[in-house]
Amino acid sequence: MRERRLHRARARFAAALGATALVGTAAVAAGPAQAAPRVPAKAPAAAAAECSAAYSIQETLDGGTTWRMCWHYESKAGLVLDNVSYQPKGEARPIKVLTSGKIGQIHVPYDDGKNEYDDLTGQGFAQGLQQLSPAECPGGTIKTVRVPDAWDPDHPDVKGLCATTRTRGHAYRMNDGEKLYQAQGKDLLVYTVNQVGWYEYITEWRFAGDGTMSMQVGATGTLSPMDYDAGDGRGWPIGKGAKDYATSHAHNVFWRLNFGLDGSAKSKVEQYDSKTTATAGRIPTTKTTRTKVGKELAGDAAGARWWRVVSTAGKNKDGHPRSYEIVPGHTTKYQGRSYTKHDVYFTQYNKCEQFASNNLPNCGAGAGKSVDKWVNGQTLTHPVVWVNIGFHHIARDEDQEPMPVHWQGFQLAPRDVTAMSPLTPPALTRHNGHTED
Repeated sequence: MRERRLHRARARFAAALGATALVGTAAVAAGPAQAAPRVPAKAPAAAAAECSAAYSIQETLDGGTTWRMCWHYESKAGLVLDNVSYQPKGEARPIKVLTSGKIGQIHVPYDDGKNEYDDLTGQGFAQGLQQLSPAECPGGTIKTVRVPDAWDPDHPDVKGLCATTRTRGHAYRMNDGEKLYQAQGKDLLVYTVNQVGWYEYITEWRFAGDGTMSMQVGATGTLSPMDYDAGDGRGWPIGKGAKDYATSHAHNVFWRLNFGLDGSAKSKVEQYDSKTTATAGRIPTTKTTRTKVGKELAGDAAGARWWRVVSTAGKNKDGHPRSYEIVPGHTTKYQGRSYTKHDVYFTQYNKCEQFASNNLPNCGAGAGKSVDKWVNGQTLTHPVVWVNIGFHHIARDEDQEPMPVHWQGFQLAPRDVTAMSPLTPPALTRHNGHTED
């Protein structure tokens, strides 16, 4: 099924690269010059990116928040973001959040048990990087990516990384009876599109003015015509009448996050659980307990459970340790493999542990294994976070054609990174803690 599409995709990809070879060697292809992301000619020492201008992204959003990061492109993972820092208005220096962030695997098993794919390490995800048109990156910059192990080695450069801003609606709204405070927010959006088989994956990283990071993958493209064979109750008819049953399958997407809060890898992990107790004739009460996660953990989300990664190197102006909370999006948990049975994994850093399944061979103890095998009781001094978000794709008539994008992802929400919201209007900055007007 995918093999035929793969050969066709490679041929089409090579032809497209050949047609654009004359423009494919530019370091950056910009949209309107006045709308290109702002990168200072020379960043101040405190904000210096650890990469050259061609591999740096910087944007100051409405409200004064500046995001900075570097990027590179790997032969299996594709886009990797490095040294991601967040500098809200009023902070003298950037606050480092991530040492690196990337997709850690896209695992695709079919319901009939006949096919199963690891798209990153087995299906040429990185090599399927797509050329982006200016219309796909409005008001932004399209950067040129050199693809390792390119299908067409004579033309490895692809104009395939978009950095732009995207309106997201209300950043906040408050009516105090005398005045309305409201702001419409914009996110820095960084994304690529990678073709695998008949699918195209849009990998988005969004960075908001309030410090929130949103990671999501959108699947689009087209249904595989080789899979119209699910007459066994494991598919959905998409042809006229009861015919052309498209086989159902899962997309289990893993993200790998190497935190570096305040410039230190020595973060802590905490789990919070809330329990509500109902008493006859009285208002129920809720108690929240905190558990320090001192050793590697395979965690399962619950109705009132969440985790945060806590800095050991920095506090906000109120003296509270900075942290980021993991906020999973909707997920459908796939029970067919041991590594997809949990929602989040916290593992001790190991350079060989790069992909949640079908890990790279010939690299130490983690070679060829999966993320669940790495949870073996080690003390967490340098935690790496793996987030697993699943989607069970039961095809529908509307998936023809092209397929509307279906998204899966999560957020990292700042918790005590700043003493107040970085978007607080000047008139309200005195409202920190209990105040009496």
